[in-house]
Amino acid sequence: MRSNMVKENKIFTIVILAIFISMFTVHSSYGNSAEPPSILIIVPNAPDDLEISVGTGDAFTEARETNKLIETHYTFYSREIRMVSDYTFTISTGNINYEIALEKPLKLYNNIYTLDLDAQTLTPGKLLSRSILLVSMRIILTLIIEGILFWQFGFRNKESWIAFLMINLVTQGALNIWINGFPPAQSYLVFSLIFAEIIIVIVEILSFLILVKEHSGPRKVSYALVANVLSLIAGGYIITMLPI
Repeated sequence: MRSNMVKENKIFTIVILAIFISMFTVHSSYGNSAEPPSILIIVPNAPDDLEISVGTGDAFTEARETNKLIETHYTFYSREIRMVSDYTFTISTGNINYEIALEKPLKLYNNIYTLDLDAQTLTPGKLLSRSILLVSMRIILTLIIEGILFWQFGFRNKESWIAFLMINLVTQGALNIWINGFPPAQSYLVFSLIFAEIIIVIVEILSFLILVKEHSGPRKVSYALVANVLSLIAGGYIITMLPI
């Protein structure tokens, strides 16, 4: 009996390592994709009248706005700012108006900054607090959806629920940390998400068969398939509404 448990634990460890290796070695293809923004500025809880432009004098360009519920993205594309002589950003909202200058040269694409309106600063990249919040939100929502379904499939034992939490925290944690590594304006993330979900389905089927002793194998396989289809649908909707 003990040897069987050791063997199962080894298999589970190998499976978990496989998902990490697979997910963190996936390279996104940008062939035929929309042009990524040259500069993207994240503004948490941006006021409705906020405007951001770049350049001075006659050579300036206003940012395109994309609302993502808890934040707004202000984007500049390379073709639109090609004639801009310097990267001086003008931020205007209400009675507040100020400028922030960035040094050139920047990368051709995906220069990401976070604007602190009060401190009047542009910080390179995405804030760690933002990433933690978004990853946590997506994991919690997934646990709720798949937990309700887990109950509907008749799983009641405490040991089954411990296994459910352990499996999903590992798989969904890895998935959402991986998603967090994408630029906020990634247009084709949903296709990468489908590929990742296929890997997760395989991992979760094997994990539930090994770790959950309650009910038959076909029921556990059916649950894993249905749960991940629902998660994929929900996840695809979420990434169109919430920021990445």
